[in-house]
Amino acid sequence: MDWHGWFSLGLAGAALVLMSSGRFAPHLVMMAALVVLSASGIIGPEQALAGFSNPGLITVVALFVVASGVHHSGGVDLLVHYILGSPKTVRGAQARIALPVTLLSGFLNNTPVVATMIPAVHAWSRKIGIAPSKLMIPLSYAAIFGGTLTLIGTSTNLVVNGQYQQLTGEEGFSIFAITQVGLPVAIIGVAVMLLVLPRMLPDRKDQQKFGSVKEFTLEVAVAFEGPLVGKSVGEAGLRELDRLYLVEIERDGSVVTAVPSEERLRGGDRLVFAGDTQAISDLLRINGIVPSVHDDEPSLSKDRAERRLVEAVLSPQSDVLGQTIRDARFRDRYGAVVLAVARGGERVPGNLGNIRLKPGDVLLLEARPAFVSRQRYNKDFLLINDLETEAPRHDRAWLSWGILLVLVGLAACGIMTMLNAALVGAFVMILSGCCTVGQAQKAVDVPVILTIAASFAMGGALEQTGAASYLAGAVFSLSDGHTLLALLLVYLVVSVLTEVITNNAAAVLIVPVVLSLTSAMGVDSEPFIIAVMMAASASFATPLGYQTNMMVFGPGGYRFSDFIRVGLPMNVFIGLVTVGVISVVYGV
Repeated sequence: MDWHGWFSLGLAGAALVLMSSGRFAPHLVMMAALVVLSASGIIGPEQALAGFSNPGLITVVALFVVASGVHHSGGVDLLVHYILGSPKTVRGAQARIALPVTLLSGFLNNTPVVATMIPAVHAWSRKIGIAPSKLMIPLSYAAIFGGTLTLIGTSTNLVVNGQYQQLTGEEGFSIFAITQVGLPVAIIGVAVMLLVLPRMLPDRKDQQKFGSVKEFTLEVAVAFEGPLVGKSVGEAGLRELDRLYLVEIERDGSVVTAVPSEERLRGGDRLVFAGDTQAISDLLRINGIVPSVHDDEPSLSKDRAERRLVEAVLSPQSDVLGQTIRDARFRDRYGAVVLAVARGGERVPGNLGNIRLKPGDVLLLEARPAFVSRQRYNKDFLLINDLETEAPRHDRAWLSWGILLVLVGLAACGIMTMLNAALVGAFVMILSGCCTVGQAQKAVDVPVILTIAASFAMGGALEQTGAASYLAGAVFSLSDGHTLLALLLVYLVVSVLTEVITNNAAAVLIVPVVLSLTSAMGVDSEPFIIAVMMAASASFATPLGYQTNMMVFGPGGYRFSDFIRVGLPMNVFIGLVTVGVISVVYGV
């Protein structure tokens, strides 16, 4: 292996370290690696950009649109309405969630499935008197198991298949090729989940994470004829308070939200602040600020057309991670004000402006009505929870399911390739009105697409420079030539990488190594490729390892240790079951 190989290997290692640190978005890291590989001449322009035209990637984009059609037509809501019911036990409730979600996730991208189910399950948990913490992790795990049922179950399966086709020139896998392994693993996994999780999951009743607004807001008034009348908010010194944020001004029966510094104060204005309520004495020391004389309910408790209260969950790709709320400048960035932060199911106390934001934090925001539609697909937020969202087109719910079934049938029968079936399905979803063009555009997860496409360049460099063969030789030596042990090692490596970087990047980086390994061993590559698909999906141990885990982290009121305690044994168990099933199916 010459310097090109060592350089590619070092660059791959550096990319892994940067992505696992959590400080850099995976798509930025992989795009930077693509630029370095191309600029250094290690790979040519065609190979650098090959990922962007890969059939697997284009299929993923089309299926994002198909999933959007089912989601926006109310197709998932239809299922929820008929299946959830009124179970009497925790195990019964988990089963009502797990079975339909597992099936759904076999044919739809599991992110919109889980996003739709979270508010429904949360409301349902209150109705049946079972803590959300008993239901949210099973929801995520069921979606993960479902992704292993078919080739279109997750973007990872499609991408691995696309890379396999590109590197080998083979036809690739059929839509149900993974089912012979994924179905028994899913059945065993769901059964064990229903057997074990009712006892292992914490029982944190549906605590109001933010409690009463009185706990974190206070209200004062601007004195009539006082020195602040006519001054702007900035001139009055109300923008630079250490422990408090000005949220809104109630004036003459209406409110001014996300108050700009230039807003002029009037006598009798009712000022609502969020933060450390013990700081009211600091406010009352300001000449012209007097106690609020209103004795009725707090301003934030009233329904107002000018604003709404929204819960938003921060994603691992958010630009504001690691920043304090004051430095993040939510008002300027999003047109919203942070009222409180919940972490691990509890409100974070102390100085609001100094709280450093972390992935999975649940933010209570006061925002203008347009915030929800504008930010719903922003990569900074995993989930935006609001009761007044746009109503699905329920009259097209059955149509969206019909389009999906036809799409799957065309691909399964070989009438169309998976790519063409997905493209036709996406086109018909838009044409039939199951989703709008705008909704389809927003449904495409651009950071995920960029990560996948750029990962192809890294995978190609490892294969072309001989670095993949070098790593394959190391695995071959460790396994001592035993096929089953080599299979187990491949699964283990992908599983560990998936917990620290994205599952797509982990899979794409390992595929060239696996192909070199199977070539050196003289064995069929198919069971190893299936193992890569399975390991990249079966991520249970941390909320960071899989998108749906992070999505349920805040709404379930979980702590990081909850996932470790439940998910680590599940990772080990499912890994052993998967390798065992593959060895039986393929005679390894």
